[in-house]
Amino acid sequence: MIYPSIDKLLTIVDSKYELVHIAAKRARQIEKDCFYQMKENEYISSKPIGRALEELAQGLIKVKH
Repeated sequence: MIYPSIDKLLTIVDSKYELVHIAAKRARQIEKDCFYQMKENEYISSKPIGRALEELAQGLIKVKH
């Protein structure tokens, strides 16, 4: 099973396209700056895209509508 769930993430953002855009942008920031919003041992995923999705699911990334 993939974490976080796509169903949970789609309650936060309006569409899959917006979800991909937000996650990709945050993943690039993580790779470039190595700045994490949670402690590294709290992440389930080891890859930047997974970590970006986890941050979104935790409410650490605010989505403007």
